[in-house]
Amino acid sequence: MSSQKQDPSARVAKVPRDKNNDYTADAATARRDFVRAQTGTALEHVGQYSFSPGVLPGNIENFIGVAQVPIGLAGPLRINGEHANGDFYIPMATTEGTLVASYNRGMRLLSEHGGVKCTVVDDHMQRSPVFKFPDALAAKRFGIWLDANIDGIRAAAEATTRIGRLERVMQFAIGNLRYLRFDYTTGDAAGQNMVGKATLAACEWIQREHPDHPDYMLSGNIDTDKKHSQINTLLTRGKRVVAEITLKDSILQPLMGVTAKQLFHARQISQAGAFMAGSSNNAAHAANGITALFIATGQDVANVAESHAATTYCQLLDNGDYYWSITLTSLICATYGGGTGLPTQRECLEMLGCYGKGGALKFAEICAGVVLAGETSLSSAILAGDWVSSHDQLGRNRP
Repeated sequence: MSSQKQDPSARVAKVPRDKNNDYTADAATARRDFVRAQTGTALEHVGQYSFSPGVLPGNIENFIGVAQVPIGLAGPLRINGEHANGDFYIPMATTEGTLVASYNRGMRLLSEHGGVKCTVVDDHMQRSPVFKFPDALAAKRFGIWLDANIDGIRAAAEATTRIGRLERVMQFAIGNLRYLRFDYTTGDAAGQNMVGKATLAACEWIQREHPDHPDYMLSGNIDTDKKHSQINTLLTRGKRVVAEITLKDSILQPLMGVTAKQLFHARQISQAGAFMAGSSNNAAHAANGITALFIATGQDVANVAESHAATTYCQLLDNGDYYWSITLTSLICATYGGGTGLPTQRECLEMLGCYGKGGALKFAEICAGVVLAGETSLSSAILAGDWVSSHDQLGRNRP
């Protein structure tokens, strides 16, 4: 078989850009025409959208159109939270048949019990730089210096942001390195970019003020941005939020076809399975509900990698009722900034009463309530034997 070498002098077709204003309908059309010329594909559906490209700076580059993901409506879901209270209709963007129907069934179960309790118990966003030293002793002494100079570090970090607040700096020693974990509150923004900028300013201050002027790398990777990690399960990244309910047989059996005792025995089996697999989540499918909500409301969907991590804790009570909780340890969400202000995403947040400043904790509680609804529905479906049949009925779009 012979191979053909590419001529390095050959011109590669570049994606067209308008240097004066690249966020216009004409610029998007030019790029779709370019795609057609290069690939033969006419982007007729991609090119149909209802908003002005002028709203997109800061959200995307080389805009050509939209990915139209269907949005279904589930609910009402009754939530009794610190921040979210009342009945909520939930927008869920997905292409997975049965998902909305399943969550809808779980929401009915929770609402029939008077609602799901939801509580945000912690809230942090991190950046984790690492400082380098000649040896471990110098790194240790740096740690002592850092604790003594925390006020100056905090002032440097917080000078870069109106709403970010540096709560603490944790330290971890490895060899001649000192890993730091800066913990911030970030208001209603998810805050990854915010804390990156703040931590850079803090590190520059440290390097300038410390007698040894040590070298550093802005991310030592123990914040595990957009990656699951055990450290975030323990210490929280984003919102740590708990959803909980006590289920009664008298409501469970008619709606779900299972008993509390059956659910408890199944929980013991699935708990062992999750442990054996080394899963980041001992529940059923938290990522489904979170992803569908994230797409609908303009969240950074890559954050599902962290946000789906969860721990289910359940009890079969002496009276036969079933206490069921799920703790989302690393829920990263926002109601301000990022994609939340785009037209369709904003509408979905407004449906929930969460758009803008003051909505992030409320939205986090709604996310947790939705997740628990999905857990109760899927777990019951597996036990009752209608998991596969429901997918056959609702989840197939081909003959």
